[in-house]
Amino acid sequence: MADESNKAEKLSARLEAPVSGSAALTKEEETYYMASGRKLMWWKFKKHRIALIALPVIILLYLGAAFSEFFSPTAADKTHSSFKNCPPQIVRIWDEEDGLCAPFVYGLNQTIDTTNFIRVYELDKTVRYPVSFFSSGEPYKLWGLIPGDVHLFSSEGPMFIIGTDDLGRDMLSRVIYGSRISLSIGLAGVTLTFFLGLLLGALSGYIGGWVDSLIQRLIELLMCIPPIPLWMTLAASLPRDWSTLQTYMGIVVVMSLVNWTGLARVVRGMILANRGEDFVLAARISGARGSYIMRRHLMPTMASYIIVHLTMAIPGSIVGETLLSFLGLGLRPPVISWGVIMQSANNLHHIAGQPWLLMPLLWLVVASLCFNFIGDGLRDAADPYK
Repeated sequence: MADESNKAEKLSARLEAPVSGSAALTKEEETYYMASGRKLMWWKFKKHRIALIALPVIILLYLGAAFSEFFSPTAADKTHSSFKNCPPQIVRIWDEEDGLCAPFVYGLNQTIDTTNFIRVYELDKTVRYPVSFFSSGEPYKLWGLIPGDVHLFSSEGPMFIIGTDDLGRDMLSRVIYGSRISLSIGLAGVTLTFFLGLLLGALSGYIGGWVDSLIQRLIELLMCIPPIPLWMTLAASLPRDWSTLQTYMGIVVVMSLVNWTGLARVVRGMILANRGEDFVLAARISGARGSYIMRRHLMPTMASYIIVHLTMAIPGSIVGETLLSFLGLGLRPPVISWGVIMQSANNLHHIAGQPWLLMPLLWLVVASLCFNFIGDGLRDAADPYK
């Protein structure tokens, strides 16, 4: 991968250098000249090493969300009454007596601290529970349709890698299940953002006049309001008796109504820059309609910029849903999302005693950073001057 990037750099430097008219192109130079725009973008994207690291992480997160029943060791709503507020356990491969061995977890002994009235867990090193991979465990239905019982990893004993909550539910399983809602709401929100931003931005830039003025004043009005209070106001207006699906779609609409303004301005600026070009004028002279010119000539010129903008907008929707659900204005139990999971850590007492309740925040930070790194790489790849 690094060799291909270095080869592309050498070829571009050689092609930019002056050559004599009789110099024949090599096979590599001809490949570079004849490469499609997508291939050139991919060669430039591979130079961004952080984006290359972030891409498989995002793919892994979405695979975990799509197949959460398989990746999670237990069901998200399964309670372990004997292990409430259990701290994280370490999966070990080294034992003091046997040395290097297969992955396992030690047993746990529970006592009650009569002074602070809290549960205290101690390792029982005389009991070991092996961790098995791709083994049969608790039965489930993938996507509620396909029955199965194979999990990526599981254990016959108590295994809580990032602890349990106050009801004894495994936090890792809940975070993996919660990623299905939190990550999908980012994609759903960006889909509606894409539609609104593309439509209104195209109308504003291509038609102009009073339509442009009206849309731009609306954009300025929305952009002058801080996004978090606007999110909270719109989310608080959602009826409390709505079903889970209705609330989910309501949150998607709230995110999109706030986030479409940036994309609309990008689209408007690109159309204003390109609508006077020769290829657009030629299409008009040939009798092409405005919708055809927009779809076949103007939109392809800004496709890379739109992709970059949407990539950067996805983490904003994810963070917005998590914030609203954490504050109790978004999704509510029994729905599982990262924000709903963190509702149990909404006071200082819980955070001080059970800091692992904030573990969904780690997934949120990783997802947001990875999307930003990928957007950064796409922006550099789409820039024709780099």
